[in-house]
Amino acid sequence: MKIKIRNVAVVLSALGLVAFSGAAMATNGYFTHGVGTESKGMAGTGVGSDGARGAIIVASNPALGVFADDNWEVGLSVFSPMRSYKAEGGFGGFGGAFSTENGNFDSSSEYFPIPYVAKNWRMSNGNALTFAFYGRGGMNTDWDDSDMAFNFGGGEGPAIQLPGTYGGGDAGVDLSQAFLVLNYAGKVGDNFAWGIGPVFAVQMFEATGLEFFGPFTKFYNECAFGQPPGSCDPTPSSLTNNGHDTSTGAGGAVGIWWAMGDAVSAGLSYTSKMSMSELDDYSDLYAQAGGFDIPSSAKLGLSFKGTNGVRINFDIEHTQFSEVDSVGNPMANIFNCPAVVFMFSGQMGGDVDSCFGGENGAGFGWEDMTTYKLGVEWASNGTSTWRFGYSYGEQPIQEADVLFNILAPGVMEQHFTVGLSKDKWNFSLMYAPSKSITGVSAFDPGQLITLEMKQLEFEFSYAF
Repeated sequence: MKIKIRNVAVVLSALGLVAFSGAAMATNGYFTHGVGTESKGMAGTGVGSDGARGAIIVASNPALGVFADDNWEVGLSVFSPMRSYKAEGGFGGFGGAFSTENGNFDSSSEYFPIPYVAKNWRMSNGNALTFAFYGRGGMNTDWDDSDMAFNFGGGEGPAIQLPGTYGGGDAGVDLSQAFLVLNYAGKVGDNFAWGIGPVFAVQMFEATGLEFFGPFTKFYNECAFGQPPGSCDPTPSSLTNNGHDTSTGAGGAVGIWWAMGDAVSAGLSYTSKMSMSELDDYSDLYAQAGGFDIPSSAKLGLSFKGTNGVRINFDIEHTQFSEVDSVGNPMANIFNCPAVVFMFSGQMGGDVDSCFGGENGAGFGWEDMTTYKLGVEWASNGTSTWRFGYSYGEQPIQEADVLFNILAPGVMEQHFTVGLSKDKWNFSLMYAPSKSITGVSAFDPGQLITLEMKQLEFEFSYAF
């Protein structure tokens, strides 16, 4: 028994290191299009289905643990997001504008491993206890092209040019997340199941190349405008280039499954907002002194059993990005920061809590996202099951927020998937076609910025 426990601990430790190697910018906003290979093969559907057998299905609907096999499941995906941005036009740093260099640029770091492991225990009373550990979501960009530059301060003379997208050298963010689920599920008769359990989360974050935003932080403004000259150093120390910081927190998940007839069933699941500890090393960047909670999500699914081993799933998922201030607050909030008010009007005014790091600090400006998913499952014979899927959800970024979202270009809307289960192996492949959004830079009204991304993901898993 001690040997088995030690082996499991080693596996979890290894998976944890892989999970924090960089989850990259995921698919629906910064959530993945599904969790688990079987679900991903059907575009993330399956909330209302009792057909999936892998224990990881409790991450989609906690009630489905009573249908999972009594075994282990381990999986690994290789995720490839291809991100770019284009800047064109603008004032080149003249007339009070802050302008990123024109051109087409690609983010490096295009391959990321994302693991999971799950175990289901079927109990004598028909209930089930399930453990699951998985990586999901996250952001990763690495803008390190030597041609990237930032221009500002041009009056009668030439504009000042500094290297990097925002004038602080190589810019980017790296957010990795890992989740631990402890789930208990039971049945009431043959037509109803329920599940509930806590969800624990750990995330790591790093930002680089953002020194330019220093005067727009709450820390700087409290020092520069609220203290006697020379009495404090206004340089923020928790804005950028501080390495990886760790945040922990927890929430809960609950779900139900209901068989409405011999061929039709429905599922509903909800994962609460997860209150995370502050990212103290980046308290001058994110709203509420480094707050970066994980938003809640709700899923509704219908499943229809057909003939010849065919099942059709239709799911709807809603994620409330707007309930997390650092994600949902618009970039426009920065224009009420005292330093920005003074810069454009020459007058004192504004509110320090509208600056970066403030209670109402500027963020990515993401709206809530609703995704519609269709999945088809076909058991072609006793050992092979094919899966196909498609999903669509309007991306959450607004045109007015494209400048800051160079760091987090989560613009994907469509996903096409295919999957196969054979014996104890599962495989899935996802393709998200190129999607772009164009908007005016927040600091240069003559400059257009276009964010673009496409994605590929291959995942495999094994049950034992």
